[in-house]
Amino acid sequence: MLALITGAVDDRSARGIAAAVSRLVTAGTLPAGARLPTVRDVARELGISPTTVSEAWRSLARAGAIQTRGRSGTFVAAPAVPRQRLRYAQLGSRVSEVRGGLIRDFSTGIPDYDLLPGLSEALRRIGDARLTTSYLDGAVLPGLEEVLRERWPFPPEAITVVDGAMDALDRITGVVVRFGDHVLVEDPAFPPTLDLLETVGATVVGVPLDDQGLRPDALTAALSTCDPVALFLQPRAHNPTGTSMTAARADKLARILARHPGITVIEDDHAGAIATAVPVSLGRRLPDRTVHVVSFSKSHGPDLRLAAIGGPSRVVTAVTDRRLLGPGWSSRLLQAVLLDLLQNPATVRQVADARAEYARRRTTLLTALAARGVTATGADGINIWMAVANQQVALLTLAAHGIAVAPGAPFEVTHLDTDHVRITAGLIHDDYDALADIFAEAAGAELRGSGPRSATHPRGWR
Repeated sequence: MLALITGAVDDRSARGIAAAVSRLVTAGTLPAGARLPTVRDVARELGISPTTVSEAWRSLARAGAIQTRGRSGTFVAAPAVPRQRLRYAQLGSRVSEVRGGLIRDFSTGIPDYDLLPGLSEALRRIGDARLTTSYLDGAVLPGLEEVLRERWPFPPEAITVVDGAMDALDRITGVVVRFGDHVLVEDPAFPPTLDLLETVGATVVGVPLDDQGLRPDALTAALSTCDPVALFLQPRAHNPTGTSMTAARADKLARILARHPGITVIEDDHAGAIATAVPVSLGRRLPDRTVHVVSFSKSHGPDLRLAAIGGPSRVVTAVTDRRLLGPGWSSRLLQAVLLDLLQNPATVRQVADARAEYARRRTTLLTALAARGVTATGADGINIWMAVANQQVALLTLAAHGIAVAPGAPFEVTHLDTDHVRITAGLIHDDYDALADIFAEAAGAELRGSGPRSATHPRGWR
């Protein structure tokens, strides 16, 4: 093994050693599970410093080619398994497969288009402004950055704007998380976030939440079992449960995390201005370790494709620098539109009206469901998380009525005790009693002779 590796090295730099080993792994000459020689042995054979070999090993580990197992040694990693279908892809409607045509689709998690502000007046007010003078101009329009800083839940060292909340999480993950790192997430969690973390090779650890946010006891328990590099949170209008974290809970979590300085907190405020709860952030206690994301998709329109990132410069600047090698910046024209919408009094009133209307729709449906003995949560945002006796039967029951909702299984990190479905209540504006009757029927429906979730899920969930 030692002779095989050293014989393949034609460049004794760290980069050259890593390239040589990578070629051997790709060719299958070094099979998965093979134990690599020690750093000192390779260094001695090549006549170089062990530091150089260690750097090469670190590069290979970051790329997922090798895995270090402490005192057991360093091993060639197993090849990536064929990708399962993304959790996100499991959320789409299948009503058309049952009835031949979709009637009411409450599976989407999107805002009501009729409650979004129009963009034409904002574009007219902006006019033919010249917003870019150089490809190296700042990533954020100065006026927009000023407004964002005024509204941020804590004083951020740096702010940038990217193409939506998932773009933000993707780019932050690229800075903070490496292959094999442990990452804490809420359980249940937003499926695309779980997909993202699985894609980069993170080890995801779910932490349960209650009606005030992430549970402190569960966080403490998780921290006793692993050494995570990041904690992903949804501080408001948690998707799918609708929970908004209280300020008292944020303080408790921050005190726990203060004893673990290696963890970066990543907050996804995806609901933004349509959330009824006031903004809450662990950044008030941990500003140097908290990266806060605010999306404007649900409040001002998904097609603006804009979200802001604010937090420590070491993360935000890294995101901005990396984007220079790709898209460069998010459209300054769209940033100017957003700035106009955030400052225009009529638009501000319209967003406030939308927030109130979403709350009315959500509360009306929850009240109707409770009157029928159905357990559901949805204190904020546009979604309701409804408990059902059997997920698959519930989906089929609703499909028979021409109704689509999202299955609960893709949101789960670990199997929950009760099956659920997610309903986008923000799209429901009438027929509450009739719909509640149908939802209640679906919630109580069970597969004969079987317990909850007896049917096999396409991704292998029970």
